[in-house]
Amino acid sequence: MTEEERFRRVMGHFATGVAVVTGRNDNGADLGFTANAVASVSLNPRLVLVCVDHDSASLPALQRHGAFALSFLGASQEDLARRFAGGTREDRFTGVSTRVEETGAPILDDALAWLDCRIWKEVEAGDHVLLIGQVERCGGGQADEPLVFYRGAYGTVHP
Repeated sequence: MTEEERFRRVMGHFATGVAVVTGRNDNGADLGFTANAVASVSLNPRLVLVCVDHDSASLPALQRHGAFALSFLGASQEDLARRFAGGTREDRFTGVSTRVEETGAPILDDALAWLDCRIWKEVEAGDHVLLIGQVERCGGGQADEPLVFYRGAYGTVHP
């Protein structure tokens, strides 16, 4: 086992929430991908971060647009997590209801909770870029348990 594989396996023991990161490309079309490397950074100003692989096809468009949204998924939305993690980019939004708030980045209507962010800062970090977003608007309230990712599998928790 390589050190990278060992590190991935060890980090898999840290349960995380699951979010869909969305934005717009240069033609105004929706783009999105599943992420679990998301964290709250600051309350004042309200900042969050998402880690995006340098090889992500979405990264350049997010950087040029200067905004992204995070839609946190509920336990009943594993199919959306899988759809936005793979499949064809053109089909990710098929049949998915979205809306926009402040930045123009699409927000999944049925998300457990959401954040609409302008890119506040970018930080190079190994093979990823940390996009730190200033939260312009946020909301939530769907009656569902959260979708979590743990040891390579989706699940949920019951508070």
